[in-house]
Amino acid sequence: MMDNGILRVVARFIIPYILLVGLYVQFHGEYMPGGGFQAGIVFAAGWILFVLIYGLDRGLEVIPLEVMYRLCAGGALLYAFTGLVGVLLGGKYLEFAPFFESRHAAHQTGIIIVEFGVGLTVATVAMLLFTLFTRRRAEWDEALEQNEDTET
Repeated sequence: MMDNGILRVVARFIIPYILLVGLYVQFHGEYMPGGGFQAGIVFAAGWILFVLIYGLDRGLEVIPLEVMYRLCAGGALLYAFTGLVGVLLGGKYLEFAPFFESRHAAHQTGIIIVEFGVGLTVATVAMLLFTLFTRRRAEWDEALEQNEDTET
């Protein structure tokens, strides 16, 4: 697919829209169906499409493996720390009322932060799974080639 000019041109235009839909789903998740999980999968799908068209090496130049690991942990920690802040301010775990005087503003802010953490974790886990499976396939192909060379 990396040599197909039409796919490259179409991907160049469609990937930003996929990421934009991911942002829309992320930040409208508390009002309608959607939220962190769905937005994370949409973001990961945009990155995976990029990798399918341009190759894994280029995809890892955009978001290196080390950054994926850090973002994955960061999203989970953001979720956990948001819950702990509620406890430290005198509420229960993941109770957002102590954040602000306005209960509505506190709830909305807390949900946005938590859903962002979920989206970040889901996106990076999906990207990591794809990367690890893709690398594993390359290792198998290389091993098979070496096996064929030793047989001949």
